[in-house]
Amino acid sequence: MQAAYCELHRLGYAHSAEIWMEGGLAGGLYGVAVGGVFFGESMFTRVRDASKIAFVALVRHLREDGFQLIDCQFHTDHLESLGARPISRANFLRQIQELVHNSRTVGNWSHAGHSNQPCRN
Repeated sequence: MQAAYCELHRLGYAHSAEIWMEGGLAGGLYGVAVGGVFFGESMFTRVRDASKIAFVALVRHLREDGFQLIDCQFHTDHLESLGARPISRANFLRQIQELVHNSRTVGNWSHAGHSNQPCRN
């Protein structure tokens, strides 16, 4: 899985939103961007609420870059507290069909003060 995600990252599809504190990774999330959809894979935290901060930063970035849907995979109280809402399977499939085929360039995933470090195997 790690090699697959590193290759997806190299191709411009897999990305992470990370929170670093005092030189250490505090939390974040990762997933795959295709067309106008970000497919979230996993959130992780080592410091309370770090993954929430990363999610908020990711949402802001995705909105600025024209994304229209984040697939959270599961409905949880945690994700709902961050603004997620369930949609019907039919609606999801319709949106996916439309949005993954959006012609768009790979967005700018690096930000000032953050490095776009390569995957480490």
